[in-house]
Amino acid sequence: MTAHIEAASPHVMPTYGRVPIALERGRGCRVWDVNGKEYLDALAGIAVNTLGHAHPKLVAALQEQVATLIHTSNYYHVPGQEQLATLLTERAHMTNVFFCSTGLEANEAAIKIARKYGVDKGIAKPEIVVYEHAFHGRSIATMSATANPKVRNGFGDLLDGFVRVAPNDYEQLVAATEGNPNVVAVMMEPIQGEGGLHPMRAEYLQKVRALCDAKGWLLIMDEVQAGMGRTGKWFAHQWAGITPDVMTLAKGLGSGVPVGAVVAHNAAAKVLTAGNHGSTFGGNPLAMRAGVETIRIMEEDGLLAHTTAIGQYLKSKLQSELGSIDGVVDVRGQGLMIGVELAKPCGQLIGQAAEAGLLISVTADTVIRIVPPLILSEAEADEIVAKLKPLVQAVLAA
Repeated sequence: MTAHIEAASPHVMPTYGRVPIALERGRGCRVWDVNGKEYLDALAGIAVNTLGHAHPKLVAALQEQVATLIHTSNYYHVPGQEQLATLLTERAHMTNVFFCSTGLEANEAAIKIARKYGVDKGIAKPEIVVYEHAFHGRSIATMSATANPKVRNGFGDLLDGFVRVAPNDYEQLVAATEGNPNVVAVMMEPIQGEGGLHPMRAEYLQKVRALCDAKGWLLIMDEVQAGMGRTGKWFAHQWAGITPDVMTLAKGLGSGVPVGAVVAHNAAAKVLTAGNHGSTFGGNPLAMRAGVETIRIMEEDGLLAHTTAIGQYLKSKLQSELGSIDGVVDVRGQGLMIGVELAKPCGQLIGQAAEAGLLISVTADTVIRIVPPLILSEAEADEIVAKLKPLVQAVLAA
């Protein structure tokens, strides 16, 4: 099986350390590989498949759209853009939206907004506060904002203009920016995904929002992974009762169809004008329909409340079954964005879990990431824990 799969892709750049399986079809929270083996999907394409696989309401809508119009150009008005932008701004209590195709593009646009916001105010070399453990993408700018040396190293000098601080340390943030007239924004993930599922505390978010207001800085929330209902609210920062100036979205927005978005508010909503930014594929009719239908189905099916309840259930089960195992450091997260931190590197669990019929990932070397579709049932949550427990015990005992 391994040799067959590896030999099947000799012309694809080897940029991924792939598990030697090839998935062929899916339904709900289950997927099957080309050999017919079944897996419980606790990864959802890395927090992408919001509605699971082959959701009948979404399938029908996308089939209709594919048969009608897939792509035009942003030379022309795309009605679906205004429809999806309205849905997003209403739920975020923000002003307007730029559409792209990926989270990287959304974060790149957010950085451009912050830098132009500063230049427009007469700041020649604007700087943005970013965080340890942060991950914002793999372009030159987003890689510069990212903390992980594995992502950053090997590409020469990166973009300057970033001030890095520790998460949840307000005093360090104040000290690091004191007397610096070039700071224009603070950019953070409300829950750091690739960095190890580290949540920003609500009181910290509230203090940073107040500091940005006092200093005239933009507050940028990277909600690419934590947004779109994954924590039980539309956007994770809403648990703190704040509103950012810029918010980036992607992953779960289109339930598998590539959709990215930058949502802006207050002064940030006026920064970009014609010619400042663009995207060939961003906002195409198919992507917009996917986003609109994702929100519609989430609301029809009550998935925000369901995610809150099932997330609490799954986290509690993980804590009770794994929390007392020697070598399990922490079980943390919110909604269906959960991390299980071990006291040793555990990357091998990705392949071992797949062999056991469970799809997960490991991030920051030691943190098991569990981000299943938001339609997960209690029985499936129990199954995740049952499949995962013996694997964790074996890794820690080795």
